[in-house]
Amino acid sequence: MQLVIQNVSSAGHVPDEQSFLTWARAAGPAEPVEVVLRIVDAAESAELNQTYRHKSGPTNVLSFPFEVPPGVPVNILGDIVICASLVEDEARAQGKAVEAHWAHLMVHGMLHLQGYDHIEEAEANSMEQKEIVILDALGFPNPYEEVLRYE
Repeated sequence: MQLVIQNVSSAGHVPDEQSFLTWARAAGPAEPVEVVLRIVDAAESAELNQTYRHKSGPTNVLSFPFEVPPGVPVNILGDIVICASLVEDEARAQGKAVEAHWAHLMVHGMLHLQGYDHIEEAEANSMEQKEIVILDALGFPNPYEEVLRYE
């Protein structure tokens, strides 16, 4: 797998390239593919979310699968855009390790590039189960379990 990372965010800490590559490979197809990961701030995430999903405000992850024209020999899977500030904010709010949330969003984005979705309940359950299995194999907890916090 070839992973091109474009970090244009102002986030203080972003996982290293090897971590992203490990997570992408764990969730990716067996054949060699190319993926672009763009790490952005909230403003760019909000703009992309409005333009492509017609929803206001930033979102944690967006996926843009590449439609390969017939007869064109390329293995481009697509682009993933992750909003760094939301990763940190959501992890903190949900009581999760930031690295685990980064891994989850990378896996989530990779599955979207391969046609998985969560619009219908059955699709959502299937996608979530696949994410849980992949993240477990990577040593991360179930991202859908509620974390108990004692305050």
